[in-house]
Amino acid sequence: MKEISIDTDYIKLDQFLKHIGVAQTGGQAKIIISEGSIKVNNEVVLQRGKKIRKDDIVNIEGYDSFIVV
Repeated sequence: MKEISIDTDYIKLDQFLKHIGVAQTGGQAKIIISEGSIKVNNEVVLQRGKKIRKDDIVNIEGYDSFIVV
């Protein structure tokens, strides 16, 4: 599990995917999210605007797991 640091209270899921390099564009992030392959705290998330906060765990199927610090 990789630690990802954010300087704000939260980051939206689509921005998070771009931040960690999984998606290059917002459109690409939207497609990845819509496939249902992302879980936040063990719940599948389909909303691009889902707020990711410190201590959240993001699992990306077939890629890696991340904890926000």
